[in-house]
Amino acid sequence: MKFVLYDDVRPGLLRDDGVVDISGVTGPLGASSGQAAMEVIITNIDEMRADLTRLHTVGSAVPLSSVKLQSPLPRPNKVLCMGGNYREFGHREASPMWGFLKDSDSVIGPGDTVVLPPDDINIFHHEAELVLVFGKASSGVSQADAMEHVFGYTAGIDVSARLPANVRGGGPRNTTSMPISPWKSFPTFCPLGPCIVTKDEITDPQNLQVRLWVDGELRVNYNTNDAAHSISESIEWVNNLESFGPGDVLFMGTNHQGLGAMQDGDSIEVEVEGPGRFTIQVTDALKRRWPKGVDELTAKDIRDGTGPPGSKQRPL
Repeated sequence: MKFVLYDDVRPGLLRDDGVVDISGVTGPLGASSGQAAMEVIITNIDEMRADLTRLHTVGSAVPLSSVKLQSPLPRPNKVLCMGGNYREFGHREASPMWGFLKDSDSVIGPGDTVVLPPDDINIFHHEAELVLVFGKASSGVSQADAMEHVFGYTAGIDVSARLPANVRGGGPRNTTSMPISPWKSFPTFCPLGPCIVTKDEITDPQNLQVRLWVDGELRVNYNTNDAAHSISESIEWVNNLESFGPGDVLFMGTNHQGLGAMQDGDSIEVEVEGPGRFTIQVTDALKRRWPKGVDELTAKDIRDGTGPPGSKQRPL
């Protein structure tokens, strides 16, 4: 099944012919809208399955063109993120795992706008990623049990502000904690959508295509089989540093070879095989400009491990 929030953050089932309202199912369990409604679905899916299956089969659908999709998880308690978790098409060996947190207040949904802050930033990058949605609370889960805690998957963009190297600081990544990254947590820097697809509909989450277009130009195109650390490995590592609960999410990291600048006026479309695709806009009051297309300098830096991403990029 595919679950969405739409219009006045009402929960719905996404079908090929549109969206079916399921607030009548979630309401009696304590929530009829928003994050709370989605968490009710996540934690009570087994008890609700018969009603949801019936609505999925015979419920009246509203055409997708007639509704406004919201983020399927507008305020998760935790937005966990893996860092440096891809082999860059085989150019890099697996490195020690590290990660960070994004502020939950940075979440936006389909059709919303990423607002670039006026801070002195080298470049703003789009990182298209598979995002896990947790269904159970846990602390210290093992790899063997990790997938039991996954409810489903969604698509996300980890919007990233790259600072000069002398501001970022050097040294190894922290592999013993998950601090909040202020440079990835500006308001609007966490687009999520368009739906949550339950894990039973995804045969192999380690074999999904991830794509991103900017104004119709394909930039990002990689498969999750390029990940340096598997989903179960990543969950175990994260959960030994941070607890998580139903409705929390984990960004699985990105292949950096298709990164490019985000700038004023861009229309960005992201697609993860399974959850599907959605579009966001970009605005920048300062109207800063960068070269269009793939940021080949950063791509090379990441492949070669010669420097932090974006450290040599500046606005034109």
